[in-house]
Amino acid sequence: MLNEIRWHGRAGQGIITVSRLLALAAITEGKHAQAFPEFGPERLGSAMKGYTRISDEPIEVHSPIYEPNIVIVVDPTLIGLIDVSEGIKNGGKMILNAFKPFSEGFLEKLRQKNIEAFKVNATKISLKVLGNDKAANTAVLGALIKAEPLVSLNALIKVLEERFKGPILEKNIEILKMGYEEVEAIKN
Repeated sequence: MLNEIRWHGRAGQGIITVSRLLALAAITEGKHAQAFPEFGPERLGSAMKGYTRISDEPIEVHSPIYEPNIVIVVDPTLIGLIDVSEGIKNGGKMILNAFKPFSEGFLEKLRQKNIEAFKVNATKISLKVLGNDKAANTAVLGALIKAEPLVSLNALIKVLEERFKGPILEKNIEILKMGYEEVEAIKN
């Protein structure tokens, strides 16, 4: 099965990094994967998208993802500014960084599309462990694999060990695990 994931965030929030970490973890487990960003001449803080494809079979398509089955929103302030649910497949999943309440209009839109939504306060987790919000992307990644086990937690830890060292590695693993443990379904 081909899983197509679209990430929403702002430049500087690690959208490119997190989409690649997920792809590398999939490759570690013997799957096929792609990860790539979509942005123009944006500056730090501008809205951007990242994409990840994961499949048990070779991936033949090399275009942006127009109809993802999973959408991840690292920065919920984008909700209302852009349509983060655009193109999501009916019955898809959405993982949301929930550091603020969602409007009833947004939740109704998810219900209408039969989207299974999950939330985690990734910003709070990053602030608690790291002292800043720079690893909210890692907490959302943990939440994603709990809501939809595309890869194992161990594969992600292995990829983190290849990318980071020392205290920053330990903190990223803690943030990943907290995101994994603290994610919860949004009741429709």
